[in-house]
Amino acid sequence: MTARVFVVDDDADHLAAVCDLMGAAGHAVHGFCAASDALGALQDAAPDLILTDLRMPGMDGMGLLLALRDRDHDLPVIMLTGHGDVVHAVQAIRAGAEDFLEKPYDAAHLLMVVARALAARATRAEVGRLQAVLAEGAQATLLGQSRAIGALRDRIAALAPLDVDVVITGETGTGKELVARALHAASPRAAGPYVAINCAALPEMMFETLMFGHAEGAFPGAGPARAGKIEAAMGGTLMLDEVEAMPLPLQAKLLRVLQERQVERLGDHDLRPVDLRVIATSKTDLRLASAEGRFRADLFYRLAGAELSTPPLRDTGADIALIFAHYAQLAARRYGRADPDLPYGLARQLARRPWPGNMRELKAAAEAHALGLLDMPRPDTPALPDAPLADRVAAFEAREIAAVLDRHRGNTIRAAETLGLPRRTLNDKMRRYGLRFDQ
Repeated sequence: MTARVFVVDDDADHLAAVCDLMGAAGHAVHGFCAASDALGALQDAAPDLILTDLRMPGMDGMGLLLALRDRDHDLPVIMLTGHGDVVHAVQAIRAGAEDFLEKPYDAAHLLMVVARALAARATRAEVGRLQAVLAEGAQATLLGQSRAIGALRDRIAALAPLDVDVVITGETGTGKELVARALHAASPRAAGPYVAINCAALPEMMFETLMFGHAEGAFPGAGPARAGKIEAAMGGTLMLDEVEAMPLPLQAKLLRVLQERQVERLGDHDLRPVDLRVIATSKTDLRLASAEGRFRADLFYRLAGAELSTPPLRDTGADIALIFAHYAQLAARRYGRADPDLPYGLARQLARRPWPGNMRELKAAAEAHALGLLDMPRPDTPALPDAPLADRVAAFEAREIAAVLDRHRGNTIRAAETLGLPRRTLNDKMRRYGLRFDQ
């Protein structure tokens, strides 16, 4: 993740070294020898993150932090401190600094801390965006900021303006219908109707009546003439959900309509032109189904003017916790509950879970969390009742450290303060027990 970074330090050599490091990491860097200069530059273009020395003449790092908090409460600030300034750095953390590093520090560790702070800010911004979209009542919103979701958004943006039929393939619960709605909403047909048909639930005996409509008196009990679903989508989008479930005889009837873009109502001899876009969704690979004779190849090629696939939830990384928090908040508000917290440890467990039910499973888990009913096993060190005392003490210590790190979202500074340990001692224990909270 690249970003605009301000570096503030009165030591010209150290300032140049940090700027070079940030630039080599791909960030747009701006260096300042005085905190007041950095504050002045905020008026031109605000940065995504600030790295600042703590001790400086005039306005020091703490003064800069407090001034920044008056302007932007969400701008991450990382303090760079000398050996004797740790107490003051802890005070800065309490005042809202994101983290601090004691000089001399490892360059790789600094880059990791910067990346983590930028990712945390991006997540907060995305949650705010989602809530704003929700407030506006948007119906076609793809949640997330992972590479997989970003690629899907780009594909939708490219296909939406094109008046071609589309096949969407993906596992159950991956948001295929949401993608179809997004394609319709961003297309020139957005003002037209969006007609969705569940092909798996279409009764074969009534297929022609439902899809093509019928003339007056076309069959006993038919009543007045009636348009079918295809005509109902005139000027808009016809969405065929689970098209792979449509029986082969019905596929042949649908193919003719899609080829000719004309529909003949049951009991009528007039051909009615239809102007629509077709979007089909499938849980299975229609190419493979066509090769195996389970789906008509000619219908597939008629539908697949373009193709896209929806990524499974397990491939969206940090989006899992983001979407989980979003749905948990919605559920809490629906049931009149306070917005639930998302402990750091729970977020890590969510990211490791396979989610075979994808978004549906995640949404159910989020609602259970909002109601206090979520039961997910914790990856804590197991109890060792028959082990030597030293091993049982170590297991207890590992669980306590993991719990405190969870509470402070992996921030070792705050965790060390809570545990009453020097930070280096905590880091040693984390390495000993295999506790990693740097992602």
